[in-house]
Parts: sequence; structure tokens; C-alpha cells
Amino acid sequence: MDAVVQRVRTSWTKKSRGGSEAARRNAVPTAFLLPPGLSSALHEVAMRESDSFEPRMQVRDLSAPGTILREVDGLLRVDPPEVSMVAMPRRNRRPPAVRLAPGQWLQWQINYRFVGSCDGAWFYRLETFNILYGPAMPDVFLGVPARRVDERRSLR
Repeated sequence: MDAVVQRVRTSWTKKSRGGSEAARRNAVPTAFLLPPGLSSALHEVAMRESDSFEPRMQVRDLSAPGTILREVDGLLRVDPPEVSMVAMPRRNRRPPAVRLAPGQWLQWQINYRFVGSCDGAWFYRLETFNILYGPAMPDVFLGVPARRVDERRSLR
């Protein structure tokens, strides 16, 4: 299967929920340049409040992209990303799978609130999945996606 997934994960605490820290968090990108020559791979980008939201990148094989990808009748079927069973808000109803034609890409966003097991402090995560069906140019995800699914919810 010729697909590229870029999973961008931004994590923060209550410290970055308001004021200048929230402005800094909200300014982080949801898409990045891909490494040159990338094909059939997972490009992971992690940005954490504890690292001043500096991007940490790695490339892995496509075996665990965080969503199920299948080729069906010449299209790429993208099932909704996996959700954490311990995160809030609960997502009992999920959007349907998205089908992409060759050359199309999808951006799927989903956010969470977690409760720390030791101190009960809340922490948060935004995951953005940029998924391309076909060969990738490094700047492919810097444009406008053919499809977009927004599962972000209020995290109060």
C-alpha cells in the first residue's frame, strides 16, 4: 500500500490552557514537511509543553499508524483513529470511514483530556492525522486537504 501518515501529537497541562502559554500552544503547527523520499511510512511528530512545544520527529514503518488503513476498490479506506478508553470526552458516536482516491489526503483531528493517576491533575492532547494515498512530496501536508474530519470537543 502506498500511503504516508503524519501523526502530530501535541500534549499540555493546565499551565497552557490560558494566557500567553495558551497562545504559544495554539500557534504550533498541525502539519510539517515530510523527510525527502518518504513512502509507505509513519512520520511522527510530538510536541510537549515540558519541551516548550519543540517538535520531536521520527519515522517508523506503517504497521501502527493509529488508524486502520485498507485499500478497497482502488481507494484508501481510513477508519476513525483509535481513541483512548480512559480519555474524556467519551466518543460513543464516531464519524464514518473516509475513502481517498490516489493523490488525495485527509486531515483528521481529535482531542482528549486525561486525569493523572497519582495526583488527579488534568492533562490534554491534540492528535492530528495527515494521511496521503499515493507518493508524497515533502510539502504535501502544508496545503489544503481533500477531506477533513474534526472530532475536537470542549475539554472543560
